[in-house]
Amino acid sequence: MIGPGSRTRVFAYAAPCDMRKSFNSLSGLVTAMGHELAAGDVFLFVGRTKKRAKVVWYDGTGLCLLAKRLDQGHFVAVWDQASGELELTRSELALFLEGCQVVGRMPLSPPTIDVDEASRVARTSFC
Repeated sequence: MIGPGSRTRVFAYAAPCDMRKSFNSLSGLVTAMGHELAAGDVFLFVGRTKKRAKVVWYDGTGLCLLAKRLDQGHFVAVWDQASGELELTRSELALFLEGCQVVGRMPLSPPTIDVDEASRVARTSFC
């Protein structure tokens, strides 16, 4: 299968990007974001005119680059939604590349519970 794996995280670069950039230049932007490209995460870049987008990821054997240019319409400006970087789900990335706009985000699972603070009985009571 061509494409990133199922356990990857997706990060959007929260500034307009020069779409003339290729593998090495986009890799430099990834390290400037504070991430390691070899970790297998996916990185999304959108051009200033919002007509082009590029996705970069490392699949374990080499660096992959997906480029998309829209004939009609434009992509959503991800830099309007985040100050530093925006983390997306894989589904949100797929919808973004199809031209959809993220209207609202709702957590799909409840937050993790700290058992020590949420418990009415202390763990030391059982020892």
